[in-house]
Amino acid sequence: MDPAGSASNPASLIPTAVFIFWFSFAALAGAQTSDASLVARAQQLSAEQRWQEVVGLVESAQQPSAELDFYYGTALAQLGRWDDAQRAYAAGARLQPGDKRFPLELAGVAFKQKRYSVAVGHLKRALHLDSTDSYGNDFLGTIYFLKGNVEAALKYWNRLGKPQIVEVRSQPPPRVNGALLDRVMAFAPASVLRLPDLRTTQVRVRRLEIFPRYQFDLQARDDGKFDILFRNRERDGWGQGTLERLFLLFRGLPFQSITPEVYNLRHQAINLVCLYRWDAEKRRILAQLSSPFNANPKFRYGLSADLRSENWDIRNSFQGPAPLRGSLNMRRESVAADFASMETGRWQWSAAVEASHRDFRSVIQGTALTPSLLAKGYQLKQLTQVDASLWRLPERRLTLDGGASSQTARIWSEPSHSFEKLQASLRFHWFPESQGDDYEIQHRIKAGKTFGDVPFDELFILGLERDNDLEMRGHIGTRGGRKGSAPLGRNYFLSNWEVDKNVYQNGVVTVKLGPFLDTGKITDASTGLGSQKWLWDVGAQAKVRIFGVGVAFSYGKDLRSGNNAFYVSMR
Repeated sequence: MDPAGSASNPASLIPTAVFIFWFSFAALAGAQTSDASLVARAQQLSAEQRWQEVVGLVESAQQPSAELDFYYGTALAQLGRWDDAQRAYAAGARLQPGDKRFPLELAGVAFKQKRYSVAVGHLKRALHLDSTDSYGNDFLGTIYFLKGNVEAALKYWNRLGKPQIVEVRSQPPPRVNGALLDRVMAFAPASVLRLPDLRTTQVRVRRLEIFPRYQFDLQARDDGKFDILFRNRERDGWGQGTLERLFLLFRGLPFQSITPEVYNLRHQAINLVCLYRWDAEKRRILAQLSSPFNANPKFRYGLSADLRSENWDIRNSFQGPAPLRGSLNMRRESVAADFASMETGRWQWSAAVEASHRDFRSVIQGTALTPSLLAKGYQLKQLTQVDASLWRLPERRLTLDGGASSQTARIWSEPSHSFEKLQASLRFHWFPESQGDDYEIQHRIKAGKTFGDVPFDELFILGLERDNDLEMRGHIGTRGGRKGSAPLGRNYFLSNWEVDKNVYQNGVVTVKLGPFLDTGKITDASTGLGSQKWLWDVGAQAKVRIFGVGVAFSYGKDLRSGNNAFYVSMR
């Protein structure tokens, strides 16, 4: 043990510790005083715009603080030394990561260097620190405006009560009634253009069904305000010009059909769309009339009549060996009325009622057709549907929409019975590039289920067929002209994924190419129906849009059977 009173005695260390503490404190205080004086001097020089002296002052400091880095970066930026300014601001941001000034200034440097994506990233970091910062919101909205992303610009400008609209113009001037078009627009001159109002307007324009192509552009004015330009291609009457009229009327000739269509009757967005198909295996006459309700584009009603006479051969493939599982001729007549609401762009709803009659002739039941499927007689059906915008990320040009529908019906057959059909859908839509539609990615998911005894014509179909919208692009729904070669059933799941590349566009004709992947399964209690297993189809398609009408040329391969499907469809 050490003798008493030796240097190891803790009491003897107290004066030394006190000396070290006061020495360190004095040194720190001196350093802080020195840094404070440098900051004050840098601030004064900056106010006098003596930028080169600011640079020299900060470079003489041994360990510049974050505040000195800020003035250093500002001076370098004013001198046009962008790379050095970026390094100075970055150093300050590392010392004070919670200071929003550094990402804001880094965004300004990146903008000057035309590195817009980098500038956006810095601005988002600044707004993460302070979402109410007016400079950051205005700057970010301006960048998106310059990139042509109007929705993203509005998202940030709206936080500041911008942009102020002076005038709403159309190019070319539409033929539709001016008062009706004014009511379509959820915004007005001399007001702020809000993003929800733009989305509501887009939904209402689309549901008029007379503008196959349209776009809203913001145009800056010298006074800091904006005009809105509604660019459009309008359907009016039988079409614009002889060539367009002939194409629209006779585009279905290869499929033994014609499509008389008249749009924008009386310039009130009243549309009459008809189909006459004389194909001996699947005759059809269809007429649909739709119009705004009481000249109000928030609401729309429709009336329709549909007459069919179809021959069905139920098989498990559209080519190769495929034994007949059932056969029939179906005649069906129906009339319907529907009403839809587009009150907001966030969600819409519709309701409809349909009265119909069906009968079956030349029936060969086989393994697929059961007595409940062959229920004849009159039917009354109620339909409801809700569509909603679930998620939007305008900065990435990404949307996720959903929908749900219900159909409840009663059949006065022998015996009478009722059934219900429920369906749900999701649609993911993305333009990967910051502007334009050069690339487009879509993924649609649908599912449906039935309850009760549904008649044959209410079954779901997975496959390509002109009267069917549940596409499996490696399965064709007809064989020898007769329907029934695609999987049928009461319940289904379907996934459609596709990528499109814009390869040609001239204002009238647009051509897109891309691959697709379809996955689906359909089930049924009957042993002769359903897909039994999951279906996988891969392939490629070309989408051609002419005069607002889509034509799709597709090649699909069924990975289970190896069948190859070439198909042309109108959309």
